[in-house]
Order: sequence, then C-alpha cells, then structure tokens
Amino acid sequence: QLQLVESGGGLVQAGGSLRLSCAASGRTFSSYAMGWFRQAPGKEREFVASITRSGDRAYYEDSVKGRFTLSRDNAKNTAYLQMTSLKPEDPAVYYCAARTAAAGPDWQDWGQGTQVTVSS
Repeated sequence: QLQLVESGGGLVQAGGSLRLSCAASGRTFSSYAMGWFRQAPGKEREFVASITRSGDRAYYEDSVKGRFTLSRDNAKNTAYLQMTSLKPEDPAVYYCAARTAAAGPDWQDWGQGTQVTVSS
C-alpha cells in the first residue's frame, strides 16, 4: 500500500492560488498514477485531475482546465496540484489518490485530505 499525505490546503481569497502537495511513501512512487479528487459538503466526491506514472500526461476535469496544474517529482515521491484563479465553487476537501496499472480504473490508495476554503 502506498501511504499518502496531503498538505498545502488553507484559506485563500477568490482569484488566489494554492499549491497542494501529496507526499507518498511505502512503495515505489513511480509505479503509481496519481490523482486528485475533491468533496464539498453535501456533494459526492469528484475527479479533479490525474497524471501518468512518468508525468508525461495529465488530465483535468473541465471546470479546472486552464486553472489547475498537476505535476509530480518522482525523485521526491511527491505530486503537486497548483491551483490558480480559485473560485467560490472550488472549496472542498481535496484528496490525492494512487493506482497501479494492474488496478485498472480503480484508485487503490487514498490520503486523508486537505481542506481548501475560498473567501469571496
């Protein structure tokens, strides 16, 4: 199992930026694709972004395209979600997740989440 710890959440004004980090341990980080999800109160958890094991491709949910950038540093066992132009609809608990190729579409391992709050 890959242990995941998110950090970097907090309170930011609308239009501001935050960078979330997801530090991994316990397995070979580069063997895992990484993803970010978010869950707002009263809503289901939703996909935000994912990145391939090598970091050569990233995929984004439509509402964050052009504003969020997902990257990874396999030497540091860390994935980063750079969030810019934050909007009032972005606040949520943000979770990072990991999966191996063998897992198919299912995300195997999850972090505990980090809260993002946006003030208007």
